[in-house]
Amino acid sequence: MGSIQRHLRIGVDVGGTNTDAVVLDPSQATSPSRGVLAQHKTPTTSPNVTDGIETAVKTVLEESKIDRGSIACLTIGTTHFVNAIVENDSRRLSKVAIMRLSKSFTKEIPPFSDFPPPLKQIMNGYYCFVSGGLHIDGSEEAPIVEEEIVQQCHEIRNRGIDAVVISGVFSPIDEHFKQEHNVRKIIRRELPNVNVVCSSEVSNIGFLERENASILNASILKFARKTIKGFRAAMKRLDLHCALYLTQNDGTLIDAPSAASLPIRTFSSGPTNSMRGAAYLGLSDFSQSGKKTSTIVVDVGGTTTDVGVLLPSGFPRQASAYVEVAGVKINFSMPHVESIGLGGGSIVRESDAGVTVGPDSVGHYLTTKAKVFRGDVLTATDIAVAAGENIGDRELVKKLSQSTITQAQDRMKALLERVIDQMKTSPEPLPVLLVGGGSVICPTKISGVSEVIQPPFHSVANAVGAAISKIGGTVDMIQSTAEQTIAQITEKAKKMAAERAIAAGAKPETVVLAEVDAMPLQYVANQVRVIARAVGEFSPESFNSEAALSEFDAQDEEVYAEESAKQAQAPMIDPRPNVDVDTYRPNVVINTKTRHPEWFVSETDVEWMSEGCYVLGCAGGGSPFSEYIKLRDILRAGHTIRIIDSSAMKEDDVIYWGGHMGSPAVSNERLSANETEEAMRELMEYYKHDSFDVAMSLEIGGANGLQPLLVGSSKVFDRPTVDADWMGRAYPTYWQTTLCVYTSGELVPCAIASGDGKSILMTKTTNDEIVDRALRASCTEMGSRVGMAARPTTKEKVIKYSVLNTMSLAWRIGRCIARAKAHNTTSTISEQIIDEVGGPESAKVLFRGKIIGVERRLWKGHSYGEITIQQIADEEQESSDGVMKTVAVGGVLKIPFKNENIYAKHVRDDGSEKYIAMVPDLIAVLDTQSGKALGVPEYRYGVMVTVLGITCSPRWSDTPKGLEIGGPAAMGYKNVVYKPLGKYVEPKSVVLEYAPK
Repeated sequence: MGSIQRHLRIGVDVGGTNTDAVVLDPSQATSPSRGVLAQHKTPTTSPNVTDGIETAVKTVLEESKIDRGSIACLTIGTTHFVNAIVENDSRRLSKVAIMRLSKSFTKEIPPFSDFPPPLKQIMNGYYCFVSGGLHIDGSEEAPIVEEEIVQQCHEIRNRGIDAVVISGVFSPIDEHFKQEHNVRKIIRRELPNVNVVCSSEVSNIGFLERENASILNASILKFARKTIKGFRAAMKRLDLHCALYLTQNDGTLIDAPSAASLPIRTFSSGPTNSMRGAAYLGLSDFSQSGKKTSTIVVDVGGTTTDVGVLLPSGFPRQASAYVEVAGVKINFSMPHVESIGLGGGSIVRESDAGVTVGPDSVGHYLTTKAKVFRGDVLTATDIAVAAGENIGDRELVKKLSQSTITQAQDRMKALLERVIDQMKTSPEPLPVLLVGGGSVICPTKISGVSEVIQPPFHSVANAVGAAISKIGGTVDMIQSTAEQTIAQITEKAKKMAAERAIAAGAKPETVVLAEVDAMPLQYVANQVRVIARAVGEFSPESFNSEAALSEFDAQDEEVYAEESAKQAQAPMIDPRPNVDVDTYRPNVVINTKTRHPEWFVSETDVEWMSEGCYVLGCAGGGSPFSEYIKLRDILRAGHTIRIIDSSAMKEDDVIYWGGHMGSPAVSNERLSANETEEAMRELMEYYKHDSFDVAMSLEIGGANGLQPLLVGSSKVFDRPTVDADWMGRAYPTYWQTTLCVYTSGELVPCAIASGDGKSILMTKTTNDEIVDRALRASCTEMGSRVGMAARPTTKEKVIKYSVLNTMSLAWRIGRCIARAKAHNTTSTISEQIIDEVGGPESAKVLFRGKIIGVERRLWKGHSYGEITIQQIADEEQESSDGVMKTVAVGGVLKIPFKNENIYAKHVRDDGSEKYIAMVPDLIAVLDTQSGKALGVPEYRYGVMVTVLGITCSPRWSDTPKGLEIGGPAAMGYKNVVYKPLGKYVEPKSVVLEYAPK
């Protein structure tokens, strides 16, 4: 057997309806058969998917009549693990204990904070906080204390939990202290039979999202290992002595032992397999020109159609920085796939209103339920047969009217065209590869598509994709540029990625770099994040068959018995409010003492304000998500949060204001403590104030827009927040505020606090600009993120100098996003926001398109860069109803940023340029899929966007000094003349609009 060359591969893909298998000879890839020696499709067995896999593999082995010794590997793609999570299957999910490593931070937002209640109930076993954690520069926040770990192990043992996640702040960059790994050693010593997952081995920077991914991974571990043992037992019964791999989300392979430890890497492998298989089977059909192009892949199953984009490299386009799995946000690499309820089993209904198709389906009962198989349900497959396809018994659908057939086909065509338009990466028509067992229902002519190709073996493209997958190696690290250049760091990352691919089993001579990206970190000196990914062909020589065989034991024969039902859990009441976005009104009451209205903020209000704050952040200010979670939990605990109009303040009120200062990269990882509160208390001690009267926001844009609500809540100071701020958006520095436009010396005395016991007071200055520079230098030494409180202000200054009604403006913008989601009108979200902010005189749609270029560089702690957006014509939008014409047409739009967007410059096709908006106007980039804002960290290639421009506050433009402070000149841009985008319209106050008459 050893003398036979191992060159064949078996690929298996386990779908929700069918399990497909192929035997593939890669050396025949260019032949008409594409090297497919045998194929088979069998119904997916449940709950034991191994039976279906064994049946499919046994069949293709018999049909191909190959020598089993010539098989190099068995590659399986399965959604079985993620399905257990999506289905909230408590039989296959385990409770998890989470141990967070951070002495001073993360406690305000506990684990499971953003989990859907059903999953939280199943998985939340226990969580605790112990000393540890790092700062962004790699230094220790606090060392590990072994006694604390041991004490928590006793608690975990007493609760009977056998899955533990260790989640340390900045653990992905912990190359020196190795805190997570040292804690794992202690836990394994104390709890030898417990599964332990280190978050740094699961995902990358982004604390909550990494922890969430680790929890999902830990909860599915026991079931994943049992499943993979079942795969190995099946291989033994089939006499297969080859490597076992599973396909990963990014189109590469993971060996069985690694997959048993990191099953999350396989969660989205199904769509990836289809796209990779489609590329292998069909791309040669339209590559005569030699020009590589992106390609749309449409994979039609029995219930749904998945649509993705193949990049010219042949790998799927990845989703944005964060993705959701079963409602849980994670920062894991997954393909960008849109799914619609259209498949071969989609149910077709006739009514007076016309013909509908789906989204419900007969699924894997198609061969008994569909009319062409003597069933009684009219399906999309029946329509295809009536239109000429040769499936089942055509005589059984000959009585269908031509009107029904035509209307159903038109509906299916419209559904496909809409989702393809969403996924297109350029205005030019792109080719479509049509694969999947249900692809017979699809039309061969689709608008906006250059060519529709149904490649050979299209019905088993997913199994082919599994068989041809490559070995990958990925590096994601933060490095210092103090003693090395970015180019040197990038080269090191490339080398490490290649070495990891080879170590995983890739042929060294075939390894190539698939991806590399370097991103400087905002506000943090000499730190850059580098991501590199290398891929190569599988090397049979790297596989040790004897070692694989030794992994089997007598118990493996019966390891996949059906999971016994766990104890029924009491149903959990979902605390999330269910509101009608069209009829919802804020809770506004008259204060009996002041006789002024007060807005008592609800959970819905906070959610909407957080979305609006990110839009007003103009790509800066950091994501408000963490602050939203904290406010939501404060409200759920029974505390109150109030907002008042500026007119409700008294003349002698003492108004405290402030917010966070520092790097959003820190905020994404080191979840905030109570920095702003501590800074205010430091300032109160200096002034000998027992309290204050009103809280106010430094800036409405980004996370800082919600800070005054936290300190003003009844949990902290119990003071109202005034509906105003000092910027009307997010800006990089404190001296660039409307307050500084009209006055000087209003920033000091001021205080900053680190959140872990350090604080600084600054009492005097010669000018406002030096305040920011001095505080920022201190901020770097205090972990690159602090809370700040500035000199208390007065009602007179708020009325004269601040930007009024911005908190209610953020609420209105957030309500627009919620309405668009509820009514599926995100294609016109910009127009809806424009209506809220004063109409076409005050805001405009600047541009529509996709991001085709992202450049970043770091200078003096700020993230400078530029995005380039390629035009998508108005007539090619998903919907033309209610869509405004863009300010600029054709060519590209360039938007430079200094943490926030600076200006929008239109470059026409002939090379001529025109500035169409610039600060202090607000320039927001919105994701066309969600209608939500994109921040600088979310700028990615291929994202479809709409650019919205809103005119600046009059506080900026009333004086030349305003433009000098807030305009492009203040940010280092020369020879740029400011021209207002439109007429300023004072935003309405929610409080006044809904006050009782």
